[in-house]
Amino acid sequence: MPPHIAVIGAGIAGVTTAYALSQQGYDVTVIDRQRYAGMETSFANGGQLSASNAEVWNQWSTVLKGLAWMLRNDAPLLVNLSPDWHKYSWFAEFIWNIQHYRANTVETTRLAIAARQELFAMAEREGIGFDLERRGILHVYRTQAEFERARDVNALLVEGGLDRRAVAGEEIRSIEPAIQSSYYAGLYTPSDCTGDIHKFTRGLAKACEKRGVRFRYETATEGIQQRRNKIAMKTAALVEAGGNVLYADHLEFDGVVLCAGIDTRALARTLGDRVNIYPVKGYSITVNLADDASRHAAPWVSLLDDEAKIVTSRLGADRFRVAGTAEFNGPNRDIRADRIVPLVNWVRRLFPSLDTDSVVPWSGLRPMMPNMMPAVRCSRTARVFYNSGHGHLGWTLSGATAQMVASLVSRSIPKTNT
Repeated sequence: MPPHIAVIGAGIAGVTTAYALSQQGYDVTVIDRQRYAGMETSFANGGQLSASNAEVWNQWSTVLKGLAWMLRNDAPLLVNLSPDWHKYSWFAEFIWNIQHYRANTVETTRLAIAARQELFAMAEREGIGFDLERRGILHVYRTQAEFERARDVNALLVEGGLDRRAVAGEEIRSIEPAIQSSYYAGLYTPSDCTGDIHKFTRGLAKACEKRGVRFRYETATEGIQQRRNKIAMKTAALVEAGGNVLYADHLEFDGVVLCAGIDTRALARTLGDRVNIYPVKGYSITVNLADDASRHAAPWVSLLDDEAKIVTSRLGADRFRVAGTAEFNGPNRDIRADRIVPLVNWVRRLFPSLDTDSVVPWSGLRPMMPNMMPAVRCSRTARVFYNSGHGHLGWTLSGATAQMVASLVSRSIPKTNT
């Protein structure tokens, strides 16, 4: 029998990891507390597969902008200033990692380009439809100063292997005719694309099941221990029978990969590991395009408005996704109206013919490391591995990091294991 590997988490990182492990011949079980795959941060993100957004945030300019934005409720960045050791220690590490800004940006670009090909291959192999639009991503800038700074960043992305070009203001509308506003200039990445992360994750989970991967949904992981050459896990499963009743289960595996998003940090601490993930909340709205005028007014090319820090994706003919903001407020999943309103107002301002009568708001907690790089590594506990902390690039990087962690598993737990 092949070694039995548990993957904790059925978001995009967990499901791609399960798929990569099953391809290598492992027996895989995925454990998740939700009823279905892709129900948390992989539910309604901005939709971009964006190597062009690979710049890490570790810059003094980010810190200074954050301080300037602290008095604005509608600012792209919001920080709850209440005392919190984890939050402020995370900020300290974020600042310390400014010295690695250049190297990490180049490396993230390389990862993103490799990951995109892996995801395309998965979708083609398994016949997964996810509203893929391969029309590129267009970054737009209102001022010359914004554009000049972006060109400096672009040099790093090009060093990482990205094909990206500058476009003049008048060329922007030729790329996306729906844009009504005027911009100074833009940067266009034709190889980037968009799609529905939730559809992709659910589709890949079904493909995993066909390959023999088991999913234990509505199951929380409460403890992980090493026992000789096995990993013992205590789980709690939710049973709906006249009320919510928890029952405990004790499982054994040959190895475990933690892809548990913001919960990875707490599980890592029980193993003596430090994986300093902080939950950075992002918001999105999905605008239902219910009439021909709205469908015509909504752009098909994905946009990133640099000043507003807002991204867009067209999800088929009838949906338009708009996402943005970063909120440091702990593990808080509340959808705040004052964070949704700026997204709606942005749509109304840039696309006045688009009807915003039917708008679905959402928030998700990005699992973010202070160096903005995913944690893909071995635990100090043998047979335990991490693939988490992808931040705002979870979908963009997941294809590559899944292969990376599968390679770690194969080197540590050979398939001849019994």
